[in-house]
Amino acid sequence: MRGWRAWLGVVVCTGGLLVACADSTTGELPPEALPEDTSAPSSVESDAPAAPIEVAPALVLNDDGTVRATPPPPESPPDASFQPGFHQALRWSHGVGSVVTFRMRVPVAREGGRIRVTFRAGDGSLTLQRATVAKAGTDGALASMPVSLTFDGKPGFSAQARALVTSDPVDFPVSFRDDLAISFEVRGALAASAIDAFPGSYSRSGTHAAVPGAIGGQPFERAIGVATVDVEGPTGRAFVALGDSITEGYMDMKNDTRNAWPALVEAQLGVPVVNAGVSGQGYYDALEMLDSEVLALQGITDCLVLLGTNDLGEEDSLAQLQARLLRMVERLTPFCKVWVSTLLPKEKSNHSPYAVVKVQRLAFNDWLRKGGSGTEVIDLEAVLRQPGNVHLFIDGLEADGIHPTAEGHRLMADEVSRVLRERGGL
Repeated sequence: MRGWRAWLGVVVCTGGLLVACADSTTGELPPEALPEDTSAPSSVESDAPAAPIEVAPALVLNDDGTVRATPPPPESPPDASFQPGFHQALRWSHGVGSVVTFRMRVPVAREGGRIRVTFRAGDGSLTLQRATVAKAGTDGALASMPVSLTFDGKPGFSAQARALVTSDPVDFPVSFRDDLAISFEVRGALAASAIDAFPGSYSRSGTHAAVPGAIGGQPFERAIGVATVDVEGPTGRAFVALGDSITEGYMDMKNDTRNAWPALVEAQLGVPVVNAGVSGQGYYDALEMLDSEVLALQGITDCLVLLGTNDLGEEDSLAQLQARLLRMVERLTPFCKVWVSTLLPKEKSNHSPYAVVKVQRLAFNDWLRKGGSGTEVIDLEAVLRQPGNVHLFIDGLEADGIHPTAEGHRLMADEVSRVLRERGGL
């Protein structure tokens, strides 16, 4: 069976131009005690018997005339818990031979008093010797004093390839949509994203995690090392968006995750919508990595799926696409409420015959609208397509025939927010 790296070639850099949404490879999927009463005895004498009285459970007379015990009430979620305020599915790898400090500026979409940070190793071993968190300032400087993170009480850790390592919780109050500066001194292989989408992030050789001012060095705007930031706060709705480069936020060579449609939905609804989009992937790749990139998250209540553009084009792609979506829904359903989007207009195909792509995309969207996925459907194609040509974006809403512009992302976010308010209880 092919590993996830088999599709790495879908991100093509030619003359400095990144095309992050290409045709995905095909392949078959693998088979799938009650607490002690410590209260002090009363000193007041009573006529009550010394032995405790056993109280019978309340009884209910049901419609069939039988008497049954009242069922226990359903368990309520805790008043406060850790839920994700930031996430990236880091599919690529970036290696450093000597110690380098990365200072990553990340938006956190959750309010609370404590945080914990999960780091991910790349395709080799990783050593992290120190990490801090602070409020982000300008040009790589900190807006608050750095607070050290620990890992099982230690200042750092060593991890094997692709491992996820979560810090101990640390007292660090944050507000909704705060920008944090997470600084970490590392050597080895770090998991990373494919596109530049985190302006205000830097790297510099040496040990600078505790420096409150700008660390200098070079801009490094890919997501790297930091997979998830969980925030402990009032338990509530928390969304994750699964997708390809459209969801990750690719529009041009320089991007900003804050302008991608999941972040815009987040801002409109006031709930976290963390991003598990991976440029170039299709359903096969997303299913292979689902455990570590999505199901590893804690406290997710809803999953938003916009996948399939890269699966179109091969002769049997439509049947595979439908089968893999149903497999994904099956795996996600115990974890979250699933919402699936129609596929956006696609004005060209980088590899597969465009005529085949057009037919399959329309058929897949029709299947979704008729309830084929068994999930709630969000019709994003309907808000971006030209009234007279379903294969074309409305003028001004596409960057390159495949990826929406910033205005296209705004309209997508408006529609997702509208549907979640009307049908999602928000």
